[in-house]
Amino acid sequence: MAISKKPNPIGKANSGKARAAALTPEKRKEISQKGVEAKKIKASMPKVTHEGVIKVLDISIPCYVLSTGQRVLSQRGISEAFTGSVGGGAIANKSGAQKIPRFLAKKDIKPFINNDLMARINSPIEFIPKAGRSALGYDCSLLPEICEVIMDSAKENSKSDSIECKTAELLIRGFARVGIVALVDEATGYQDARAKDALAQILEKFVAKELQPWVKTFPVEYYKELCRLYGVPFPPPNGNFPQFFCHVTNNAIYSRLAPELLPELKKAASKQERKAKLHQYLTSEIGHPKLREHLASIVTLLKLSKKKDDFLPMVDMIHPKFNENFALDFGAIEG
Repeated sequence: MAISKKPNPIGKANSGKARAAALTPEKRKEISQKGVEAKKIKASMPKVTHEGVIKVLDISIPCYVLSTGQRVLSQRGISEAFTGSVGGGAIANKSGAQKIPRFLAKKDIKPFINNDLMARINSPIEFIPKAGRSALGYDCSLLPEICEVIMDSAKENSKSDSIECKTAELLIRGFARVGIVALVDEATGYQDARAKDALAQILEKFVAKELQPWVKTFPVEYYKELCRLYGVPFPPPNGNFPQFFCHVTNNAIYSRLAPELLPELKKAASKQERKAKLHQYLTSEIGHPKLREHLASIVTLLKLSKKKDDFLPMVDMIHPKFNENFALDFGAIEG
């Protein structure tokens, strides 16, 4: 009986074996260890539990809910939405890490990105889609801020007809109809699977169990711009701002940080010192960072407001209250 022989490997298979044979034992061990580490890193990445696509007229951006509960938008999808071309890409640093998307690196846009926003843009979330390979994305709350930056740049540079500005305007008008988190939940179907105690979990992350030490939180610019809009001298002659500033602050800030947060903060404050500030009942891990982030956006809206009647409508548009979302009907939005 003739003995069949397997043909010798050729091409890539042959070159791969030849390369492996040429490696020293130490090098093979190093490569093996790197492979093990890569598998560990991939195993630790959050997985996609729900996925979908948010659509505003002809703008489509893939979105995901991760195993961590984060709502994430595709980095590539955002770039394609603002450039109108496939890919978009990001400028890499010397180490090869993903950096700022190219459309945000333009010389007329980049100066409008503050350090905090830049840090978050430069740190995309790596996750594992259902398809298996890792992907990059941004927390969905980042997109409205990116839109604000683009619109500010377009206004300053008279480029309101650019594709980036038109896209930003369409998206902002969409977010005004429904919060971005609700939009992702709707697109992925996650709203049907949310845990019944989701609200309680959010409040637990935001509201501290004990009164926190006072630290300067609200920037001087916030009060200075409020005084400008409402015709109040700055600084006030008696050292005290008008009482109605508290109502404006509760409306524009605490009512929009998290669902049902303001009543919970007031409940905590009623049990403690009357002179304590509401922000002293926010947790240092989640509540305070979110407050500072929100304040930066609110100060920007104050500066953009020419009169007091401009301010709250813009706040409603950019940061809609969690309990006042409207029915989603993007098909009725005109371009």
